[in-house]
Amino acid sequence: MTEQEWRDTVREFAEREIRPRSAEMDRTARLDALLRDELFASGLMAVEIPRTYGGSGRTLFDAMVSIEEVARVDPGVAVVVDVHNALIVSTILRLGNGDLKRRFLPALARGSIGAFALSEEQAGSDALNLRTVAEPVPGGFVLRGRKKWTSSAVHADLFLVFATSQDGSEASAFLVDRGAAGLTVAEPTDQLGVRAAATAALTLDGVRVRAVDAVGGVGAGRSVALAALDIGRLGIAAQMVGLAQGALELSLRYAARREQFGSRINTFQGVQFPIASVATRVQAARALTYEAVRAVEQGCTPVERLRLSAMAKLFAAEVAEYAAGVAVEVHGGIGYDRAHPVEKFFRDAKAGMIYEGTENILLRTIFPTLAVPADVGVAVPAGIG
Repeated sequence: MTEQEWRDTVREFAEREIRPRSAEMDRTARLDALLRDELFASGLMAVEIPRTYGGSGRTLFDAMVSIEEVARVDPGVAVVVDVHNALIVSTILRLGNGDLKRRFLPALARGSIGAFALSEEQAGSDALNLRTVAEPVPGGFVLRGRKKWTSSAVHADLFLVFATSQDGSEASAFLVDRGAAGLTVAEPTDQLGVRAAATAALTLDGVRVRAVDAVGGVGAGRSVALAALDIGRLGIAAQMVGLAQGALELSLRYAARREQFGSRINTFQGVQFPIASVATRVQAARALTYEAVRAVEQGCTPVERLRLSAMAKLFAAEVAEYAAGVAVEVHGGIGYDRAHPVEKFFRDAKAGMIYEGTENILLRTIFPTLAVPADVGVAVPAGIG
């Protein structure tokens, strides 16, 4: 199946299976149970997992296209697909050893949802300021602490939990089964948008883990988190591109049928120009996101990966927020109605400006990666530099 055929397959699935359920999932803040099964049956939760482990055996690019096409219909469901593929599966594939792959990838391909448990009450943008502690005990560690804002937590079967050593000198990332004694998942957070992702807090009260369950080994938590977030930001960028595309299509469709002053409103420049601006920005965000994904696939340096993923996520989130805002305005009063999908896109878009790096964090990340141009003999005016 070609990349375009894969995109068409995902789009058709999203229209058939996700769109009819979207409003109810937003209302209940839960992923539809039947849809969960269908996501796995379709291969959308195992895009990169090799066929030997029961997956689709496709590429990182295909995983990002999947997230984009799902987000075009429901960004909340796209979060579930994104976290599972880009943060859990991708991390095990790229940083896990053979034992971790053999033990966890088949279940993640068949029906177990993965969740990324990094954020804590005091550790938002300062993500590695952890208070969840891994206490060494005979045979492994005991985890104690509390995680917050864990996307997909309500539905997850496997958690990648980040914890610090008792002296705070190092962090580790442990794979923890939902059924582990001492692990409690709270009710879903009553959040503004992307509600189908069923975000919730975790409490770890004496959860026992083994050293062999640490991705990258004990003490590798910081490098695991940073590498995972680079791929995760590409997932968010893809999600925001999909959201923006969905908002754009709704604007075009509504403007083509809505009449005012005896004419379709898409004949008015005041409607045409904002929509044209959205279309241009969506195309640019998609191009930047795809460039970043292709660079990672081709083995770019860690610095290039960091820069491009941050740029893609930053720009795509800005575009999504703009596109959703224009969509509400094009729709006028009904765009402000909870019964209309553009209102949901408007709420969902705000998450893109927050999770996996706010605007200021991303700009702070990007700037140090920029190389100072070499001196090529260009004269600098007096008083400058």
